[in-house]
Amino acid sequence: MSNSSALLSAEPPVSKTVDHDAAWDRVRRRLRAELGDDVFSSWFGRLELSGLSGETAHLSVPTRFLKSWIQSHYIDRLRALVFEEFIGLSEIAITVRSATSKSAPKTQTHQNAETTTRDRMSTDRVQNEVSAQPERVTTSETDSLGGAPLDRRLNFTNFLVGKSNQLAHAAAERVAGNGIGETPLYNPLFVHAGVGLGKTHLLHAIAHETIAQGRRVIYLTADRFMYGFVAALKAQTALNFKERLRGIDLLVIDDVQFLQGKSIQQEFCHTLNALIDSGRQIVIAADRPPSDLESLDERVKSRLAGGLVVEMGPLDENLRIRIIEARIASARQHQPNFDVNASVIAYVAKSIVSNGRDLDGAVNRLLAHSTLTGGALTVEAAEAAIRDLIRAREPRKVKIEDIQKLVATHFNVSRADILSSRRSAGVVKPRQIAMYLAKVLTLRSLPEIGRRFGGRDHTTVLHAVRKIEGAVAADTGLRDDVELLKRMLQD
Repeated sequence: MSNSSALLSAEPPVSKTVDHDAAWDRVRRRLRAELGDDVFSSWFGRLELSGLSGETAHLSVPTRFLKSWIQSHYIDRLRALVFEEFIGLSEIAITVRSATSKSAPKTQTHQNAETTTRDRMSTDRVQNEVSAQPERVTTSETDSLGGAPLDRRLNFTNFLVGKSNQLAHAAAERVAGNGIGETPLYNPLFVHAGVGLGKTHLLHAIAHETIAQGRRVIYLTADRFMYGFVAALKAQTALNFKERLRGIDLLVIDDVQFLQGKSIQQEFCHTLNALIDSGRQIVIAADRPPSDLESLDERVKSRLAGGLVVEMGPLDENLRIRIIEARIASARQHQPNFDVNASVIAYVAKSIVSNGRDLDGAVNRLLAHSTLTGGALTVEAAEAAIRDLIRAREPRKVKIEDIQKLVATHFNVSRADILSSRRSAGVVKPRQIAMYLAKVLTLRSLPEIGRRFGGRDHTTVLHAVRKIEGAVAADTGLRDDVELLKRMLQD
C-alpha cells in the first residue's frame, strides 16, 4: 500500500492516551512554527487526532474541502512530523469528522474536550452571548442555497456597545435596517478585528435582522465558500452555484483572510461585482483591513476597500466589566447561588485585556471555583483561578509597511529601493534589517514577509534574519540602531 496519500483503515481507531495527546500537541506546535500562524490557522486549526490503530494515525477535519486541501498540499510534511512523534506508525488516515463521529473515541482528556468544543463554535462567537449554556443553532431561511448556520443568540439585542465597537455597531445596524429596494449606503461593509472582539456576532446580527424583513440571506465562512465553489466545479454545476449566490439580497462572508486559490478569488471578485452592481448588500469580516490581506488578489482588495471599512478595537475596561457582569447574570440563571462581588469583577476586568473569549473563560473558572470547591470568591481565589488566562499587555500592532517606511527613512533610502532588486550595499543592509524587524515584530510567516518585500522567496527572508541576528551580536552600533527602530515602531 502506497504512502503517497492518506489512507483509510478498516480497523476502528483506539482511544488516545495522555502520551498520544502530548505527541499530537508537539506535531501541531511544529506545524505552526514551520508554516506560520496564518497558514496553520487556515488549514490545521481544526485538524484533530481521533486515535491510533495498528500502525495508522487517524486524523479528522470538519469538511471535505479541508481534507482535500491538506492531502493535496501538506500531506508529506504532515506524515513526516507524525511519524517522528509517534514511533512505530507507517500511515496516516484523514477523514471528515461528520463521517467518523460514531466511531470516534469517547475518552478524552479535559483539555482536548475543551479544545473540541471551542473549535466547533463559529469563529469569533464573541463577547455578547446571552446564555452560557449550549443552545440549538438555527439556520437561515436560505440554508438550502448553501449558507452556513446562524446562531440565534448572536443578535443586536445582546450585543454590548462600547467605544471600541461603537462605529462598527452603528454601521451594522444601518446596513441591517436598509429597506427592500433601497440602495445600500455602505457596500461592501468590511469589518475587521482581532480574535474574540465581536465581528462574527455583528455579522450574525445583520443576517438575523435582514431575514426578519423577509429578505434572502446567505452567511458563509471563507472555507465554506471555497468548498462550495470547488464542489460545484467537480459536479459541473458551477453556473448554478454562481446564479444562486447572485440571486440573494445579502451576502455575508466571514474570515475572508482564509480565501485561497486564484480561480476561487476570481469567482469571488465576479460575485462581488455582480451583487454590488445590482444593488445587493455585501458584508465582509476579516482579522485585518483589506490592504493587509497579502494573499488576496489586488482586484479583490480594491473592491473590498471601496466600501466602508471599520475596525473593532480592543475592549476597553468599562466594556469588559459589562461583559463579565452579563456572563455572571447568565450563569446565575442556572446557578442561583453564583455571586461575584465588585472587587473580583474589577480585578478580572483589569487582568484580562485580550478578548471576550478569555473573559468567558474567566467567568467559567470562577463558576467552577464557586460550585466545585464551595470556597469564597475572593480576589486571591480569582487570581489563582484565572492565572492561565492573564497575558502580558500586547504591544502596538506593527505593520510591515510601517517597518519598511521607517527603515528607509532611517538609512536614507526609499521604500521603493527596499522593495526593488537592487543589490548595492546601501540598499541590501536596510532591506535585511527591515525583513528582520518584520519577522521579530509581526506574526507574519516567512513566505508572507517575502511577498511583501517585492515577491521574494522565504529562504531570502530567512537568510536576512540570520544575517542581522549575527551582525547585531557582533556590532554594538548596529544593535543600537535596531533597538532604536524597535522602540520607534512599538511606541
